[in-house]
Amino acid sequence: MIARNNCVRILTLVASMAIVNSASLAANASTFINSSDYLDYELPKSVQDSCNEQQRCPEIEVKYLNSNLQWINAIVNKRINTIVVNSQPSEAAVSKTASSAKDVSTAIDAFAKAQFIDMPAGSSWSYSLMVSPEYLGHVEAFELFRINSYVFTGGAHGMPYSEYLIFDPSSRQQVQLKDMLRAGKKPRLERLAYNAYRAWVKTVDEDVDNYEKNWPFIMSDNVTLTDKGLDIQYQHYDIGPYAYGMPVLSIAYDKLDGIIKPRFIAKIK
Repeated sequence: MIARNNCVRILTLVASMAIVNSASLAANASTFINSSDYLDYELPKSVQDSCNEQQRCPEIEVKYLNSNLQWINAIVNKRINTIVVNSQPSEAAVSKTASSAKDVSTAIDAFAKAQFIDMPAGSSWSYSLMVSPEYLGHVEAFELFRINSYVFTGGAHGMPYSEYLIFDPSSRQQVQLKDMLRAGKKPRLERLAYNAYRAWVKTVDEDVDNYEKNWPFIMSDNVTLTDKGLDIQYQHYDIGPYAYGMPVLSIAYDKLDGIIKPRFIAKIK
């Protein structure tokens, strides 16, 4: 068990990321300060007693964004809470909404207790729940983040999860794919994404048509901006088996002209 009370770990600003223009990042680094706080949480006494008795505890690590932009903190951390609340072993996908500390504490309590209900006596493995924000830098004026999580409740492997968040400091709003698209252009974007999917499939399977029968293309709204274009990320099992990870489909800006609004197209240095 990773138990931390009132513990803070500072995350250094990203100095060079493949998705971020390094010159732009350097210009903005002095105005955006990024760190993270550990969740102040203590296991219920009944779980602590079971941990001591069996000498194994669930590993729980939840971190929150603590930057100098409070409105971004609020949006990111509310989303982290939602992911935590939907990380119980019985949940198949993130679907509930939650914003209170009580909801989060109740969900973690249930997660921790489930280990000693579900696990066979004498098992050597432990449940894991890890959620953390990651600052990716920025493209033009847009601040880019990713929330990463990992849940393990037994079986052959755990389940990672990752989602992008884009913020526009000028409007103090989160930007989603629907906000980036020109009116009526989503079908054109989906065609580009489908072509990128076909190109990706060629890197993992020689028979693209047969692969598509088993793992058909779906469109995802989990997108971020890069210094080269738009990245679309998928979760495990969305368009491929677990062993293929979380695929990312990339679409260059020159293909997005007329599809997404001009202010979302980065100036290529």
